[in-house]
Amino acid sequence: MTRGTRDAALALLSAFLAADRHYRASAGVYGDGGLAALERALELFLARPEIGFVWLALAEDGPGRRAIGACVCCHAISTSRGTLVAKLDDVTVAADWQRRGVGATMLRALGRHLAARGHTRIDCGCHRANVGAWRFYERLGFRPLDEERIALLLDEAAR
Repeated sequence: MTRGTRDAALALLSAFLAADRHYRASAGVYGDGGLAALERALELFLARPEIGFVWLALAEDGPGRRAIGACVCCHAISTSRGTLVAKLDDVTVAADWQRRGVGATMLRALGRHLAARGHTRIDCGCHRANVGAWRFYERLGFRPLDEERIALLLDEAAR
């Protein structure tokens, strides 16, 4: 992501986070800070690219290109693999581009990009009630883990 694509990422991700009922169901536990938090996160990616990035899918749209898909990807180290792995969040495709292969193409390209840089796994959370997303990820080769993600908000834990 560059400063030039920041606004496109902001538009796609803010629409997704505001509207996705599965995300909204756990937003309070995550400590969702709304648009201001998303803007801070994008600034962090620009300031500290070693942590991760926002991956965008672009399409020709009139005289220029338009961002039609986005996902957030952070780097981590896996003790079980002894390698770099990627943590994938907030995968979204613009409504007028859904069901056209954009998401699959975007994640396959991301996988190739990460593998070329030494990552050996992509971890992603998916709400269990989001049946369509589960099918999407399984078609791409993701497999469910027999565990649940849990979160601790550090500002609350310090009280």
